Amino acid sequence: MPITPTPTLIAEGNERAIARAISWVENQHPQSMELLEQLEGNCPIVGVTGPPGAGKSSLVNALVLHWSSKGLKTAIVAVDPSSPFNLGSLLGDRLRMPGLFLDPKVFIRSLSARGSLGGLSASIIEVCDILKHAKFDRIIIETVGVGQSEIEIAGIADTTLVVTVPESGDEVQTMKSGVMEIADIFVVNKSDRDGADAFANHLKKLAHNKIGKDGYEIPVINTVATDGKGIQALSDAISQHLETQNNLQNLSSLFAERAFRLIQRQKMKSIPLNQLKEEIVQELAKGHFNLYRFSKKYYSN
Repeated sequence: MPITPTPTLIAEGNERAIARAISWVENQHPQSMELLEQLEGNCPIVGVTGPPGAGKSSLVNALVLHWSSKGLKTAIVAVDPSSPFNLGSLLGDRLRMPGLFLDPKVFIRSLSARGSLGGLSASIIEVCDILKHAKFDRIIIETVGVGQSEIEIAGIADTTLVVTVPESGDEVQTMKSGVMEIADIFVVNKSDRDGADAFANHLKKLAHNKIGKDGYEIPVINTVATDGKGIQALSDAISQHLETQNNLQNLSSLFAERAFRLIQRQKMKSIPLNQLKEEIVQELAKGHFNLYRFSKKYYSN
């Protein structure tokens, strides 16, 4: 018989209750909002994004193993923006993370974006709040790639890591403004490859040109995740950045972003994506489809 998630069971770290609660919010269970309203707790959210092949999963593996050795409990949320019918990168991640999968201090969950255009799961905020109530010390959100999801993750994570590799030079140049806006820490992974130091220095110059009002300069950390090199430095950089977030201005900005997403989704709940597709198919069949006239009927009332 399926377990009924309660705030007490979640706070006790009952993995079945945590998993069930996450399923509730993913599937918009009628009792999910009532459950969420009873949850409390806070812990840092670390977002990990970057181009495919940058070694994000290996980096998460090494970072979480490091935290686990320090006695910290970590929840990993891997988001698959491509399909609601498979677990995306996480199945591969589990093969590369045998130590994490069996570690009692680590909880791993895959989420599907389920049609979210930005690439992050629509329920990501609620999922993180469940994990906060479960008294995890860190939550890591790993996105599959760089795109709109990197911009979205900056509004959810307290600290955002942009993971690159020495060969990412042209890609970073193309995305420079977007990446510089959301990166709190740059990671040059696989830095045992040729050109790693030169690329890291290039990133440092870009970061130096964007020092925040509080004097925070984006650090650039060289790592070789598969060997554990640079992981201590990365962990220290994350801790240092989190300390800069402990002020009302930063917290209010983060919570305003999260509140906006929740309100936006509640407003859109009565407009299923499948329904929109069916109506658009009918309109397209008639010819002369106009996106703006079609959309106006939903927001003009």
